[in-house]
Amino acid sequence: MMFLTCFCSILQEQYSGIGTKESYELNSRGVEIFSKCWFPENHRIKAIVCLCHGYGDTCTFFLDGIARKIASAGYGVFALDYPGFGLSEGLHGYIPSFDTLVDDVAEHFAKVKENPEHRSLPSFLFGQSMGGAVALKVHFKQRNEWDGAILVAPMCKIADDVVPPWPVQQVLIFLARLLPKEKLVPQKDLAELAFKEKKKQEQCSYNVIAYKDKPRLRTALELLRTTKEIESHLEEVSLPIIILHGEGDLVTDPSVSKALYEKAMSSDKTLRLYKEAYHAILEGEPDETIFQVLDDIISWLDQHSTKEVPLL
Repeated sequence: MMFLTCFCSILQEQYSGIGTKESYELNSRGVEIFSKCWFPENHRIKAIVCLCHGYGDTCTFFLDGIARKIASAGYGVFALDYPGFGLSEGLHGYIPSFDTLVDDVAEHFAKVKENPEHRSLPSFLFGQSMGGAVALKVHFKQRNEWDGAILVAPMCKIADDVVPPWPVQQVLIFLARLLPKEKLVPQKDLAELAFKEKKKQEQCSYNVIAYKDKPRLRTALELLRTTKEIESHLEEVSLPIIILHGEGDLVTDPSVSKALYEKAMSSDKTLRLYKEAYHAILEGEPDETIFQVLDDIISWLDQHSTKEVPLL
């Protein structure tokens, strides 16, 4: 488990002053949701960062080291496993409705923000891959409730090489009406496409609660529908954003991140492209690239975490 000793374990040792909490809680739909938070133990947090994980992923394992790094810079990081993913309740890897998933995420983070200890703090969405689509849709639902968003290789469009050919899509659409939960969608090895460092790619096998099977029919259609919807509404993004994307990403299309940067109505927007980097820029690249991306994120957070106090 070389990557865990070279990166995640190192982060845990280096940032030993980070506290964590894990919990299970029923949401308003009666679904049991697993959540986790990371926070500096010895001083007040600057702002809250609400993390949305990627497809098939979980808010633990790889994301634990990422969250610890951000928490070490003075931030409270809050995350959950979506229904059907990680340790939350639901059929593994099944998204019957992306909009319902977004509602669940918005509800969970609303409770975080309503905590009396957090109400006066700036709040930021952090979305990675599919989580980028989740974060953008939360923003569309709550346009004036967030101080910014960090979008890491956001799923605004699935790369053409990953999407099945049009005739196959039509067959899958028909089958999804009859067998929505079946794992029948052909798919390339996403870990191989996403991770540049093969030794780090091998660690994916240790994430036993990640979803690694073929996509379920309904899930695949919901992802395609959502990306088409987001791609057609890029100009409606109005909050401060930083977009971070590998130029060599073969999973989510970096050209759409460029389009998001150009079309977003926000006057406060930043685009960071990493030459020759793949999709998993926070997990699968050489360590120097991973830490550069994390430094870029923390620098942006530091610049956006000071709210002006109104004069009385």
